[in-house]
Amino acid sequence: MIEFWLSAGLLLLTALAFLLIPVLRGRKAQAEEDRTALNVTLYQERLEELQGQHDAGALNDQQLQNGRDEAARELLADTEGAQGQPRQRVLGNKIPLLAALLMPLLGYGLYQHWGAIDEVERAQTFAAQPKSIEEMTARLEAAVQSNPQSAESWYFLGRTYMAQERAGDAAAAFERAVGVAGREPELLGQWAQALYFAGNKQWSAQVQVLTDEALKADPAEVTSLGLLGIAAYEAGRFQQAIEHWQKLVALLPAQDPSRQAIQGGIDRARERLDPQAADAAPVAAAQQLSVKVELAAELKDKVQPGDAVFVFARAVGGPPMPLAVKRLSVADLPAEVSLSDSDAMMPQLKISGFAQVQLVARISRGGNATAGEWIGRSQPIASKTTEAQHLLIDTADGKTP
Repeated sequence: MIEFWLSAGLLLLTALAFLLIPVLRGRKAQAEEDRTALNVTLYQERLEELQGQHDAGALNDQQLQNGRDEAARELLADTEGAQGQPRQRVLGNKIPLLAALLMPLLGYGLYQHWGAIDEVERAQTFAAQPKSIEEMTARLEAAVQSNPQSAESWYFLGRTYMAQERAGDAAAAFERAVGVAGREPELLGQWAQALYFAGNKQWSAQVQVLTDEALKADPAEVTSLGLLGIAAYEAGRFQQAIEHWQKLVALLPAQDPSRQAIQGGIDRARERLDPQAADAAPVAAAQQLSVKVELAAELKDKVQPGDAVFVFARAVGGPPMPLAVKRLSVADLPAEVSLSDSDAMMPQLKISGFAQVQLVARISRGGNATAGEWIGRSQPIASKTTEAQHLLIDTADGKTP
């Protein structure tokens, strides 16, 4: 803050200089004007004295004229240089001085009303790298205290609490974030996860409502999918855990470091399956739709390599929610993708449960599977089709199904 006040002081001195320098110049000009007036008065008195001496007979006409000429030369010499100075009035002196005195007070009052000193302090606080997670927590707590309407601060505070295994505090932070930013799917998923761990890993009606709402708004909401897999695994429903985690793995980018951990969870769940369920799993996985996804040549300059690409199947004449989804990026295109019942977004909505499906590929710069910038759609096909399909992303994404 010292740098801020030093800068403000320098600006104030500069402003005062614009007010005081003309005043000082005005005083000098006034002094010049007063000296000139005195010289004129002395000149007039000298002329009267010479005239009196002439009248008394002490000076002849020539001597009188010489005396007048000498007095005039002296007047000109004394006033030399003052002729170029503009005449200034004393009227403006008091007003600039008063303004100079009031300016610091006025500036301080205006800054207190419209200034953002708290924002400056907060920016300086976050500029330095925190030395520990406790320091980061303290910063975020101070941030939400000074600005409770910052959904971003509440979100990061919740994430920090979760890293410290303070799930109850995290749930409260995510709830505040939802209150500020609205019921965004990602926030709902984080809130549900915090509530689940805060409740000793007990599934509750509130957690169910939050995950349902999050996945309805965004079937690719990864936190909710991961949480459903964890809850199913903890409850011994290993097949459901596998299904949820397989959907999650399909949505995560190939370079995401969490893919390996999730795959490890899938492997452990398979090990704990009973033989009958383990034998049934490959059958479901064997029935799948294969599709090659390509990007139209004219769109290559309009997208970025990191833009998300969602490839999914949805029922013809059925619910609008995708039946199975996989996530890629523009950099992966062209790519061959397979969709099966193991990629189902919800256990009760699978590809094999519908006679016809439509394949869709959507590019979403914001990473949202339900809305994006460019899209490609197939004609309705039988859900048991074995021939490889082709999808070309070539149309601006709109509301038309």
